[in-house]
Amino acid sequence: MDKEVVSRDATLRLGFLASGGGTNLQAILDACETGRLDGDPRIVISNNSSAGALERARAANIETRHLSGRTHPDPDTLDAAICSALQNLDVDIICLAGYMKKLGSRTLAAFQRRILNVHPALLPRHGGQGFYGSRVHAAVLAAGDSVSGVTVHLVDEEYDHGPVVDQQTVPVHRDDTVETLATRVLAVEHEIYPLTLQKIASGKINLDTIT
Repeated sequence: MDKEVVSRDATLRLGFLASGGGTNLQAILDACETGRLDGDPRIVISNNSSAGALERARAANIETRHLSGRTHPDPDTLDAAICSALQNLDVDIICLAGYMKKLGSRTLAAFQRRILNVHPALLPRHGGQGFYGSRVHAAVLAAGDSVSGVTVHLVDEEYDHGPVVDQQTVPVHRDDTVETLATRVLAVEHEIYPLTLQKIASGKINLDTIT
């Protein structure tokens, strides 16, 4: 894998891991298509054979793979299969887009500081195992927070734990419900994820110096 992916004007070779509908995936694909992101989507991998993310990838003529406990019951073998699929296509950056599984040690080591995730809150608040989807927004409202937001962070061995790469705030309104807050936060996710990737491609963000 080419480690010089943060040089100015680099085209990022992107790999994706997704479990669901893939709206963040679509936002990144759209940004690549329109030229707002200097990215080359190479592959979308899902643990869910019926994931909408796979349909989005096929519609964009991007290679897809279903790799899960069903295809590879042994976790180490599954980890090796995911890692190999990404390496075989010379992926520079892995984007988690609603991926509901932990990555294995082989993939984490091979793509150290090159795996990104987007989280619908301002980490380190409201993160960790079990904090995903509507549960995050419910926690924000229960805590009485006046501000929520979106965090793009590096992925490590723990859920929502890696260093923050980029963040954007989203105000919490007094009459917000989980659904209304989630809608506004998701719209920001669709903006910040491709924008952060472009900052990496242009050299404005150097993943090797993020702490």
